[in-house]
Amino acid sequence: MKAYIFPGQGAQFPGMGKDLYDSNPQARDLMEKANDILGFRIIDIMFSGSDEDLRATRVTQPAIFIHSTALALSLVNDLVNRRTAPAGYIRGGAPNNAAEGLPAGYVVAGHSLGEFSALVACGAVSFEDGLRLVAVRASEMQKCCEKVPGTMAAIIGLPNEKVEEICAAVSTAEKIVIPANYNCDGQIVISGEKEAVLAACEKMKEAGARRALPLAVGGAFHSPLMEPARAELAKAIEATDIRTPRCPIYQNVSALPESDPAAIKQNLLKQLTSPVKWTQSVKQMLADGATEFLEIGPGAVLQGLVRRIAGSSEELTVEGIS
Repeated sequence: MKAYIFPGQGAQFPGMGKDLYDSNPQARDLMEKANDILGFRIIDIMFSGSDEDLRATRVTQPAIFIHSTALALSLVNDLVNRRTAPAGYIRGGAPNNAAEGLPAGYVVAGHSLGEFSALVACGAVSFEDGLRLVAVRASEMQKCCEKVPGTMAAIIGLPNEKVEEICAAVSTAEKIVIPANYNCDGQIVISGEKEAVLAACEKMKEAGARRALPLAVGGAFHSPLMEPARAELAKAIEATDIRTPRCPIYQNVSALPESDPAAIKQNLLKQLTSPVKWTQSVKQMLADGATEFLEIGPGAVLQGLVRRIAGSSEELTVEGIS
C-alpha cells in the first residue's frame, strides 16, 4: 500500500513552486487560478518573496497548500490515465479525472495544514474549495496570533507520557501549555501561552530532555489559544462540499483512516485546537499495510519523521517530490 503524505507550516522556502510552475502546464494553470481565488498574486511571494514574507500565516498556509496540491494533482492525473513515469518526473499533461482522487491501494495523510492538501489528493475536496478553506483557516489563525500571544517549543528526548505530565502540571486556567505535535517518538512540540511554554521547557530540561527549544512561530497552534478562530472556520467547513474520498485519509485528531464526510468535517474543526497525532498516524498506516511513503510538497521533514517512526526496514520506501 502506498501513502501520500503532505507537509504543514514550516516547510515553505523562497522560490517554492517556481520550477513546477515553469515545467508543468497543469500546475501553472492551478497556480494562476489560486491567484484569482485569493485576490492577490500569491505566486509572486512564493517565487520572489523573502523568508519573512513567507512566514506570515496568511501567506504560508495557502502557499504550501498550492505547491503541494498542484504537484499531487499532476501525479494523480498520470495515475488515473494509467501513465507511467520515472520516479521524480511529472508529465504534467492536461487534467482528465485527477479531481476524482487517488484510486484504491493508496492512503493519504497530512501534518496539520497538510491534511487539507491530503483531502484534495483523495478526491474529498476540490482544489478551489480546499484553497478557500485554507485561506479562512490561515486568516483566522493569524488573527489569533495577533490577539493572543503564544508560542511553541520542541521537546527532544523525553517519553510522551513525561511531556504530557509536565504540561499538565505547569498549565493553569490562565496560562495553558499542551502537547501540540506528536512528531515521532522522543520528539514532541508543545504549544501555549508564552510564559507557560518557557516554564514547561525548564521543567523538561530538569526531567532530562536533551533539548527544549522555543520555536520561531507566530502563535500557539493546535492549542486552546486558537479557539477564537473556531467560529469562522466552522462556517467555512460546513459550507464546503466534502465528498466521500476514493481512498482513506488518516486524520490528525484520531490517527485513524476516515471516509465519512461528516466525520471528516468534525475532525478538521477539532484539529484547530487539538494535537497533531503524526506518530500515531504513521504507526497506524504501517500497521494497516503501508510500505511506501511519498512526501509531496516543499521540504523533506516528514520523510525523516517517517523513517524514525518506522525504524529500519528493508521493505519500507520513503521518498519525496517537490
